[in-house]
Amino acid sequence: MSTHPPRPGPAEFADFAQAQTPGLLGFAHALTGNPHDAWDLTQETLVRMGERWGRTRFDEPAAYARTVMTRLNIDRLRRFRREVLTPGPRREDTRVQLVGELDAWLVEALATLTPRQRTALALRYVEDLDVRGIAERMGCAEGTVKSHLSRGTERLQEQLGARRPHHPALPGSQEATQR
Repeated sequence: MSTHPPRPGPAEFADFAQAQTPGLLGFAHALTGNPHDAWDLTQETLVRMGERWGRTRFDEPAAYARTVMTRLNIDRLRRFRREVLTPGPRREDTRVQLVGELDAWLVEALATLTPRQRTALALRYVEDLDVRGIAERMGCAEGTVKSHLSRGTERLQEQLGARRPHHPALPGSQEATQR
């Protein structure tokens, strides 16, 4: 006779989705830089998790959901590069509730990063992963992650410097090390 615990059902998934949606939405916003894309990414992540919920045993379902989200975002970016966008009718701006407020300059600065830099920085500072964890989630080498983190951080520092020209060099930046 098997002593495995029963597989979680729809009620457990509903509880999981309700508890994880705010955090997933915040992470998705950091990945995409756009609240509408963040909602789409969050919903697609929950759909994928729901499809596997009763069939797969997850050691850490929240961590697995973030891995799914990271990979869905990478796939989204690959598709986006292949698409030719044409202007369509302007939609009325609808507000999306964010978990935490982001400064407007930060949203603008994140938009200047490459998608892989933004993903690496989001995994590092939103998810608090180390280089190895980021490499596993992004499916790339640790050296590539270090490069994305370094270049992304440098670009954010440049954006902050452009926003506040009177601001002294940030510790660790090239200006600070040249002094």
